Amino acid sequence: MTCRVDSNDNTSLQWSNPAQQTLFFGDKKALRDSRINLVRASWQELTISIGEVSLSDEGQYTCSLFTMPVKTAKAFLTVHRVPDKPQILGVTQPVLEGDQVTLTCVTSGSKPAAEIRWLRNGKEVTGLKEVNLSDNTYTVKTSLQMNVDQNDDGVIYTCQVDHVSHPSTPQLATQTLVVHYAPRVQIKHTQPFPQDGQFLKLECVVRGNPAPEHILWTKDGGELPDLDRMIVEDQELTFTSLNKTDNGTYRCEATNHLGTAHDEYKLFVYDAPTTPPPSTTPPPQPTPPDTTPSIDTKHANPAFTDPNALGPHNTDHALIGGVVAVVVFVTLCLIIVLGRYLARHKGTYLTNEAKGADDAPDADTAIINAEGNHASEEKKEYFI
Repeated sequence: MTCRVDSNDNTSLQWSNPAQQTLFFGDKKALRDSRINLVRASWQELTISIGEVSLSDEGQYTCSLFTMPVKTAKAFLTVHRVPDKPQILGVTQPVLEGDQVTLTCVTSGSKPAAEIRWLRNGKEVTGLKEVNLSDNTYTVKTSLQMNVDQNDDGVIYTCQVDHVSHPSTPQLATQTLVVHYAPRVQIKHTQPFPQDGQFLKLECVVRGNPAPEHILWTKDGGELPDLDRMIVEDQELTFTSLNKTDNGTYRCEATNHLGTAHDEYKLFVYDAPTTPPPSTTPPPQPTPPDTTPSIDTKHANPAFTDPNALGPHNTDHALIGGVVAVVVFVTLCLIIVLGRYLARHKGTYLTNEAKGADDAPDADTAIINAEGNHASEEKKEYFI
């Protein structure tokens, strides 16, 4: 701590502590304290140092110049105390699934009070905080309460303590949680539709802590029937060549001291795909490639002919059908025109026959008589 004056008439400067005890008067040490030493003393400056600072050194220090009147300058010394290394309490390993666990992180001796954060696998979680003051220092506790399950097994919980005395280097305490739980079992397979003669592997995926002591494969409630084709190795059941006798329900069962679990797989072996026998008909002569789409040539008989395919005969039938359609159409048109013509000329005709024709013995006589008797009359015809 340094005290300076601009002008001084040869009067000594003095440093005193918060208890108003004189530390130095000029270059003279007044208090027997080996931690306090003189750095520089002159008429214009008095500088002292305090080593191994403790909380008791905190307070207001006074520099005095004994003139008339006395002149003073004051400085307040604030002392921080680094928190003790944090500890995680309250866990007796291992814990059982379903138990309620309380993790407590404690740090003491800090000034001012430290800040505590909980991290679960690096991600912050919220805890319950408690702060106590004793002997001018603070004790901080943060508790984290939870019901554990299998997902908490192997999780790392970290207690991080932040303090103004070391803002860039927080203090850490870690706890890896060990959770014991009964087994979980799942059967996985390599073939969604197993077929006769195929290779098949069934894998029994087991989770449990501690690791299951025993894994048992069974078929339909009994032992595996054919160990020559069924190979059991650790958690895997392998069928080297499937057949219909392998149909059934397969069970994988796992056990540890906390319990037993199982999973089942129902195996149905499908028939292997068959290929058609070779045809006895002679192979057809090479023909130009057909550009029409085919229905299914993968399993078709080579001697089979598609009735829907277009050939020469089909072309003749189409041409004949077109000609017939044209003839029918023209005929219908003619019938319609003739009908309309007859409808327009339909009527009744009224004629005046020659008089005297009724008495004539024949037609010729009637005509002669008519012409003779009525030569002067005009023959008329009326169209109605």
